Amino acid sequence: MILAAIDIGSNAARLLISETSVYKDGTVDYTKLNLLRVPLRLGFDVFSNGFISPEKKTHLLETLKAYKLLMNIYKVEAMKACATSAMRDASNGKEIIEEIYNETGIRIQIITGREEANIIYETHIAEKLALNKSYLYIDVGGGSTEVTLFSSNKTIFKESFNIGTIRLLHDKVADEHWDLMKLFIKKEVLNHQPLEAIGTGGNINKIFSISKRKEGKPLPLELLKDYYKEMSYTTVEE
Repeated sequence: MILAAIDIGSNAARLLISETSVYKDGTVDYTKLNLLRVPLRLGFDVFSNGFISPEKKTHLLETLKAYKLLMNIYKVEAMKACATSAMRDASNGKEIIEEIYNETGIRIQIITGREEANIIYETHIAEKLALNKSYLYIDVGGGSTEVTLFSSNKTIFKESFNIGTIRLLHDKVADEHWDLMKLFIKKEVLNHQPLEAIGTGGNINKIFSISKRKEGKPLPLELLKDYYKEMSYTTVEE
């Protein structure tokens, strides 16, 4: 069976097309057929002006028309499209989603931050983690950050915070948001030690690439602090 997923984030729109194989024991295997990413930067409009501009709307619509053609070529049998932080905050988000549906037949669901965190759990990542440790899964996006705590193969909590890379670039993250996230995490992880952090997202992947560490090797906290200190003295352009 050929499946497709579309993720419309604050920074980019992604299309993933996969083929599924179901075995006799009930396990499911996914083979990636194609993965595309178009940097729409919807958050640049929304977090500054509160709405998606006509130019960005056209870019989004043309992107989804192209994705629709690709799904037809691959003979996709089922698909799901979700939009996150930028579309949630856009005053014209629902209007644009309706127009996209009329033009392409693609029905986009605007999901909450909590639903974003739930999708992480639905990937069954907890089943792949060691039982004698706790893990803080941190997914940093352009408009929000989803934080999930796994311990003993169970989800202890999952929460979403309006702290994202594009919001930060536009100085749209208040100190209270940082304080809330710090207090929440400190309180929740207190009784779940030892603890390891797992980070995902474009910027986290870039930091890992810069470190030149082998895949699967962790980044020490001290190294991350050094990177933070070094980058604090540079401008966004640099």
